[in-house]
Amino acid sequence: MKILHTADWHLGQRFLFNDREEEHQLALDWLLDTIHKEAVDVLIVAGDIFDINNPPNYARAQYYTFLTRLLPTHCRHIVIIGGNHDSPSMLNAPKALLSALNIHVVGAVAADLKEDLLLLKNQSDEIELVVAAVPFLRYRDMEVSIAGEGGHERIARIQAGLIKHYQHMAELAKPYQAQNVPIIATGHLYATGATAAEKQDNIYIGNIENISAEDFPSLFDYIALGHIHRPQIVGGLNHIRYSGSILPLSFSETQDTKSVYLLETDGADIKKISPKELPVFRRLKTIAGSLQKVKEDLRRFAEKERDGLRPWVEVIVETDQVIPQLDQELKAFTADMGLDILKVRLKRNYQPIAIQYEDAPDLSDLDALEVFTKKCESFGSPPDELEELQHTFKELQNWMKEKEEER
Repeated sequence: MKILHTADWHLGQRFLFNDREEEHQLALDWLLDTIHKEAVDVLIVAGDIFDINNPPNYARAQYYTFLTRLLPTHCRHIVIIGGNHDSPSMLNAPKALLSALNIHVVGAVAADLKEDLLLLKNQSDEIELVVAAVPFLRYRDMEVSIAGEGGHERIARIQAGLIKHYQHMAELAKPYQAQNVPIIATGHLYATGATAAEKQDNIYIGNIENISAEDFPSLFDYIALGHIHRPQIVGGLNHIRYSGSILPLSFSETQDTKSVYLLETDGADIKKISPKELPVFRRLKTIAGSLQKVKEDLRRFAEKERDGLRPWVEVIVETDQVIPQLDQELKAFTADMGLDILKVRLKRNYQPIAIQYEDAPDLSDLDALEVFTKKCESFGSPPDELEELQHTFKELQNWMKEKEEER
């Protein structure tokens, strides 16, 4: 059997106010072609199908069109779990219909966890794969909120809740171990030891790492993870992996190879795991230095022959002077170069009269928690108080998100 593990599509993402419909379509076309060529039997998508809870109509159309295009292929089963960016209600809305087509959607944890243990069968009605389909676990799924509890206690309770959930799924799957079929788990979280190109959303309050690789039950033959955009093995354990995103989702990810993982099984054994690298559909590039160097580098970059969509460029000009209308100057300079400058930043190097001036941060570079933290720091909040405020703010964010999803 061949199983393809992918995640973090983020359909509908707007990149600095530019939509990525064409890029995502090229990536989905490549994915479909790979499934054809490799004769993939099972597709697993480990969360963050969409970039926001209420994605644009074209992103929804891309998702459903892709699923219908899979039906005549060799792929017998499709497993889709919800990520922290996804709306569980939206993913689950057509669940019954899709299930009839062997498309199994788990947008959120079921009231009865037995429903999240997927027994995938062959044409002879024999079980050929067991999937413990674990989506992004919300606070309500783990019952971690206790009035009056401090930040550190809440963090420990979250980690214990995650571990308990996987242990429970392993217990449900254990009876099928004797059937000599692979048992796979999914997840959408931040595992200890994973590395990202930049800070990614801290899904829960407290530490970035939500669970250690060693905390996953050994019963699982493979654990297909999503959330971290860089493909990688977790904690040195070959069977626990992030597939990464299918497109670079920020300028910091341009050096990452984007890929999916192809698993080949023999009975219950995963005998081979191969990365399949995606092409670069649109080049993202950061160019930094003095204004003169930036212009020289832009010219050299534009002269290189390349296939694909028009490149998007971020420019960082290092200077000790004020340069009026810098963005207009650079956009005029590159008008005929076949590229688009999406972002221009000025990095100042001077320290007048022994006072160091820092450029005001670009709000597009900060998430809500960072803005809140900077505001608290401006009021002189001490470190211990600041940590507790951050915990409370993160809980409020998640509570508001869950209420929005329930509407």
